[in-house]
Amino acid sequence: MLQINLRKKLKSYKTQALAQIISAEIIGNPDGEIEQIYFDSRAIYQPKNAVFFAFSESGKDGHNFIEDAHKKGIRQFVVSKNVDFKSDSVYLKVDSAVESLQKWAEFHREKFNLPIIGITGSNGKTIVKEWLNQLLWQDFSIVRSPKSYNSQIGVPLSVLQINDEHNLGIFEAGISLKNEMQNLEKIIRPEIGVFTHLSSAHLENFESKEALVREKLKLFKNAKKIIYNSGNELINKELKDSKIEKFTFGKNEKDTIQLLSINEIPSGKALKIRFDSKEFQFQIPFHDEASVENILTVLTTILALDLNLEKYLHKTSTLLPIEMRLEIKEAIRDSVLINDTFNSDLQSVKVALDVLAQQPFPRKSLVLTDVLQSNLAEEELYKKVSELVNSYQIDDLILIGEFIPKYKNLFQTEARIFSSTEEFLKTLSIQNVHNEAILLKGARPFKLEKISAFLEKKSHDTVLEINLQALTENVKFYRNQLKPTTKLMAMIKANSYGAGSFEIAQTLEHQNIDYLGAAYADEGAELRKAGITLPIMVMNPEQSSYPTIIDYQLEPEIYSLRVLDLFVQTLKEKSISEPYPIHLKIDSGMNRLGFRPEQLDELIQILKTEKSVKIQSVFTHLATADVPEEKDFALQQLKVFDEAYAKISSELNINPIKHALNSPGIIHFNENQYDMVRLGIGMYGIADDELVQKQLKNVISFKTVISRISEIESGETVSYGRRFKAEKPTKIATLPVGYADGIRRSLGNGIGKVNIHGKLVPIIGTVCMDMLMVDVTEINCKEGDEVILFGESPSVKEIAELVGTIPYEALTSISARVKRVYYKE
Repeated sequence: MLQINLRKKLKSYKTQALAQIISAEIIGNPDGEIEQIYFDSRAIYQPKNAVFFAFSESGKDGHNFIEDAHKKGIRQFVVSKNVDFKSDSVYLKVDSAVESLQKWAEFHREKFNLPIIGITGSNGKTIVKEWLNQLLWQDFSIVRSPKSYNSQIGVPLSVLQINDEHNLGIFEAGISLKNEMQNLEKIIRPEIGVFTHLSSAHLENFESKEALVREKLKLFKNAKKIIYNSGNELINKELKDSKIEKFTFGKNEKDTIQLLSINEIPSGKALKIRFDSKEFQFQIPFHDEASVENILTVLTTILALDLNLEKYLHKTSTLLPIEMRLEIKEAIRDSVLINDTFNSDLQSVKVALDVLAQQPFPRKSLVLTDVLQSNLAEEELYKKVSELVNSYQIDDLILIGEFIPKYKNLFQTEARIFSSTEEFLKTLSIQNVHNEAILLKGARPFKLEKISAFLEKKSHDTVLEINLQALTENVKFYRNQLKPTTKLMAMIKANSYGAGSFEIAQTLEHQNIDYLGAAYADEGAELRKAGITLPIMVMNPEQSSYPTIIDYQLEPEIYSLRVLDLFVQTLKEKSISEPYPIHLKIDSGMNRLGFRPEQLDELIQILKTEKSVKIQSVFTHLATADVPEEKDFALQQLKVFDEAYAKISSELNINPIKHALNSPGIIHFNENQYDMVRLGIGMYGIADDELVQKQLKNVISFKTVISRISEIESGETVSYGRRFKAEKPTKIATLPVGYADGIRRSLGNGIGKVNIHGKLVPIIGTVCMDMLMVDVTEINCKEGDEVILFGESPSVKEIAELVGTIPYEALTSISARVKRVYYKE
């Protein structure tokens, strides 16, 4: 979780002054300064002159983590409740911590007069912001939203970064509810408005798409210019009588930028546009249609800034995919590699260091190059870089470049310095790497990917990519379906459906999930070893695992009298004095595991006298939550469950957490969400309801590359059994992936398709253990090009349907030998 550093040329705020700005009651001595903001106690790295905001408006109550923040050195707090006020700290008590943060940011924004670009829309906000930064950083000192900080908390945190050195601001604004945008408008106050692609995201909270557009357009209430796609009739209608200057793109002659043609090329797409009565051609390194709209948005924004667009067109071929900014990969000798080698500015250095700090490894290493994307004077720049790095635990520091080595004495960790990546590689030895987290952070010219190639755990070119930002967005979608008081358990069983338990669990922990659900004790134990502190319920507690469950403070599902008796015996053998939390499973009709209604009397009698356990929750599982024609059966299950819970609650005089719904249940039986729901496959962007499916983002993509391209003549055959015979000259691509990686053999012979450059091509012949072949006769491709086995298209749902199974099985069938790569914005 990112904390915001306010020291860049900006005079720090006196605590007394902040109290006046946010109209706070002061408890304690306010004779201090504030240079940092924290709201997550796990992310505290620079406690000196920092303030902790105890947010209680959403998710977990920040007041519960004030003690932890105090232990880590925080002595200034913004609170909205009475807490244990300590004499060595100062507390600024307000009605709402979020509203106070917004008020502070609004005050801060008024101190600066610089052009501000405000971006809203459903999709593409972060991409447009980052591509603008990539194209303009050499000409402007840009302040922008970190990552995708566009919420009621994220926007004020972003705006509070503005300081005297900046001469252009780019901020995102996202909303999910009515009456949210006016708060963000007062904070950002954009001069230029950008409206990106509009979809149905968050539409469930608005009466119509028109209402959603009107709400988003409130961001531009006082803007002078607006950029949007002229093909969006809703925006056209809303702006018909507006005096705001319109900069549009589209296929019309009246558009500021008219799109004349789009052509597919091996490296991406070639575009022809017209503006100022002139025609121009340029390329982008992307094949998808969304990237075309995003780049046209960016270019139109550059025109709205009164800049010479021709100067920037040639740079579009070097734009980077935003999801590629930061990768987390397995590395050699039990290590992990954080690869962030795509851009180099102070803000991205900070984001990368935060990710390094979150890794559960005893040793942290940093490879850092010259910071090239900055307009600061050299000495001032590296002073700021060193201050930033010195705030984190760095055990091994490598500085590479022409400039940064000159300032090695500013760093607290003794640095090894090198003039080039090649020089460092000569000293790099496998034996020097072990059980550590390694961050590669630098500018593209240094080619740190050579170091990455050396350190990465060797595997073939087939990977499973997991987009952690998309996972977060899906969790938010499901949260929006729940009452504020409903808890959320996230299921990370089966290695998080094949995606990898720790990385998923860590992301969920930062999203304030209430519980994790693991299948077996070993899964939970590994998470505990990695530093995950959330409560973890174990769904299948084997008898041999009871000591592990207790040792690692896991919470077992108890589904029979035999299991209860054995677990209680283990508690007594370990001399556990406090009642241990357990979860009672009710069999309401699934007929798999759980207490049947006729067993409850005996269970209750045992629990009345057994003091070694406490009932943390009572739950059941619906057999047909995703089968509409079986709704009556599910309702009958819920009736049986309600009666069982009422009996247990009444006779034991307890009110444990009550839960029954899984991902489809949240959608189809929302009125039965009870105290908690269990979110599983929905997190990964998979839903049985098509309307819901459109709201979710794809999280997992299975990818490989083309190993070889060959041409065969009519009559020649391909693969085992000669099941494919060419009817004409055919171009064949061989892919290094097969059934040992999780590709079903039944997808061969034209059944399955893969995506190459945005086009689906058939799998031909028999799928082999380690390889398969596809027909690429109709597309322009080359060896080494990327291939999508499933992701956006084809989706894992489509693949599962082709082989007669469900997405759960398709995901969990991906072999462990396939490397998992995690992306964070």
